[in-house]
Amino acid sequence: MSFFIKGTKSVKTPIAVKKATISKRKGDVDAGGKTKGKKQNSKYNEEISSDSETESSIVAKKRPAREEHDFDETPQEKKLRLAKLYLNQLKEQEEEKGEDEAFETEVIAGRLQEEVLEHKGKLQRLIAKDLLPPDTSEIRLLRGHKLPITCLVISPDDKCIFSASKDCSIIKWDIESGKKLRVIPGGRKGTEDRHIGHTAHVLCMSISSDAKYLATGDMNKLIMIWEAETCKHLYKFTGHKGPVSGLSFRKGTHDLYSASHDRSIKVWNVDENAYVETLFGHQDAITGLDSLSRERCVTAGGRDRTVRVWKIAEESQLVFHGHEGSIDCIQLINEEHMVTGADDGSVCLWSVNKKKPLSTVKQAHGCHGNVGLEQPHWVAAVAALQNTDVVASGSSNSQVQLWKCGQNYRGLEQLFSIPVIGFVNSLKFSHSGHFLVAGVGQEHRLGRWWRQKEAKNGIFIIPLKRKPPNQDQAQTEE
Repeated sequence: MSFFIKGTKSVKTPIAVKKATISKRKGDVDAGGKTKGKKQNSKYNEEISSDSETESSIVAKKRPAREEHDFDETPQEKKLRLAKLYLNQLKEQEEEKGEDEAFETEVIAGRLQEEVLEHKGKLQRLIAKDLLPPDTSEIRLLRGHKLPITCLVISPDDKCIFSASKDCSIIKWDIESGKKLRVIPGGRKGTEDRHIGHTAHVLCMSISSDAKYLATGDMNKLIMIWEAETCKHLYKFTGHKGPVSGLSFRKGTHDLYSASHDRSIKVWNVDENAYVETLFGHQDAITGLDSLSRERCVTAGGRDRTVRVWKIAEESQLVFHGHEGSIDCIQLINEEHMVTGADDGSVCLWSVNKKKPLSTVKQAHGCHGNVGLEQPHWVAAVAALQNTDVVASGSSNSQVQLWKCGQNYRGLEQLFSIPVIGFVNSLKFSHSGHFLVAGVGQEHRLGRWWRQKEAKNGIFIIPLKRKPPNQDQAQTEE
């Protein structure tokens, strides 16, 4: 508070000085004389309960405990204690840092080792021992196609399924909800000029590793290229002289390999909408094709009973013999190993370094027919969970079989069967390995030799359950 006298200087009274001092101690009045909110220092306001309590009284209340502590510990002892405490803290920090660095080093080394093994085609994660058969109630069925499913693929992020059918249609499904996201309807025969899409049975499809392009091939010798996100039609590739039976994008690229009943393989560049080259060698209709990241692809030669590895850059091919019947399907497990299925009912494991199968299971899905005239169930589809020891096969015996590969792929052991009524025409593992998808129909994808009226044309999503991490340990302890 100030008093102003005309012609003289302002003078502060003792009362004003006292009030200013009290307000500074309380912390309730700022330099402008405005009251501060209690929320700014609620703890401080709680401790100071009255205006008459000064800083000296607060210090006096806290001093006895400090003096008692100082009395029990000499200055030298205190310095020694603090020094030891500081050294212990430094030691703990260094140990934690060392553990983190060691962990990071192990993780990085492990990843590099896996990448090297994967590139060499020798990576084999052993997960088959942990798989459990799913409950029937957990298997979901997606229905939308009018005729049997012929082929399907799963998007790289495991969120969508693309399926095709004998009704010439293509459907994009949302896996979580089971709803249709996009539908490309099929057209009738003779409407090829005005219909955007397929007008004949779709036999094969493939999706690029970045989920940009979807390729589909049909009985009309055509390859259609679609934008995977919107299912917008982009290109049409022509050139094959027979039905297109196999398609595969090279991993990490937009190079597309196609196989046909005309016994040839063609290479395409989808980015450039361009044809690259044609490869010849098979003596009969090619029934399946697959590829990974290397500049090569593998094919199943149907009734010529050969499996071929095509080295694109070297312009050479490797020929393998083993099945007694027509080899109808093929899938790569890694860069060096593959699995095939044939109409003689056998499932074979192969290495690109061996001319004969490493392992063969005959009559993998049993037999049918009258006594003395039994015939094995054809193996119409195979799938492999890449870089693991798990493969699957499908046939017309209403069962999907899961198999465990032996060490270095030198054996096949049946894990369990999953009931799926109908012809299993296509199989794909999710990239995460959490589920298996089966495309099922009342008929075989390539013909109408048999028909199962009780079967449903649809897509079965089969969860792959695993044992809890501590279950094996608990059983061992018991």
